[in-house]
Amino acid sequence: MARTSRGARSTTGVVVAKSLVHLLALIPAAILGWQIRAEALTGSGGLGADPVAEIEHRLGLWALRFLMLTLAITPLRQATQKPVFIRFRRMLGLYTFFYATMHLTAYLVLDLRGYWAQIFEEIAKRPYITVGFTAWLLLVPLAITSTQAAIRRLGRNWARLHKLVYVVGVLAVLHFWWLVKSDVREPALYAAILATLLGWRIVKALRDRRASVRRKATAG
Repeated sequence: MARTSRGARSTTGVVVAKSLVHLLALIPAAILGWQIRAEALTGSGGLGADPVAEIEHRLGLWALRFLMLTLAITPLRQATQKPVFIRFRRMLGLYTFFYATMHLTAYLVLDLRGYWAQIFEEIAKRPYITVGFTAWLLLVPLAITSTQAAIRRLGRNWARLHKLVYVVGVLAVLHFWWLVKSDVREPALYAAILATLLGWRIVKALRDRRASVRRKATAG
């Protein structure tokens, strides 16, 4: 009975935590939506001299932040030995896709103003758009296969497919870096975060391989 009670409390805690994460994740979009409304009605939404650029920048920045949070889940779980953190990885990954899609949509609707056919010309002409659009394209299959049914259907291939998130991380940081052009301090910060998160995985993989070799040598 006590074990069942602890399990119920744990499940309730996860549900509450997930609800809180959902709320926090939607706050940036809600604030931006309110500011866009104020900008359209009064011209004073606090979006600066170039509202379109501010909208695109903010959505892209939140996509990058959620991507970093998604990539941080595995190191956090390994460092704390708490598997519960894995339950938040898919959620954060989907919010990455949500903000990245809103970022792309803002570019298509507000920047290109409906002349969507120009996107192919822009992709070919501007490298930062090329890598940004490629990053979004790679996010699409990851978002589509983020269901339990897809995990069961793909089996081991699911983990292989979702390693694309590392490529997405590199492309997203590169997109930000090339977009900024002059003051690269902020994209450099995200590049350092990404290098740390990927470096952790590399070091962990090397240690696991060495441990496996030692175990086989001992057993032999």
